[in-house]
Amino acid sequence: MPDALWSVWWLWLAGALVLGVVEMLLPGFIFLGFAIGAAVTGLMLLAVTPSLPVLLLIFSALSLVAWLILRRTFALPHGQVKRFKDDING
Repeated sequence: MPDALWSVWWLWLAGALVLGVVEMLLPGFIFLGFAIGAAVTGLMLLAVTPSLPVLLLIFSALSLVAWLILRRTFALPHGQVKRFKDDING
């Protein structure tokens, strides 16, 4: 029975929503890659239902690709350092 829960598409989308909310509370593009991976995995489950090891491999690969794309898209140019000019404490 527990293996059946992994193949429910809406649970993956609900997990993606939870990870998206966590990303908004703790920004840093860490959880967003996992949220994108979970969302795409949930949408993929509408078409096919692979075995649990294959499903987890697909989720991890999609999350890694999403994280790499986010890192490349939103990263500072090479050699630049983020500087803060205003301080909320002073």
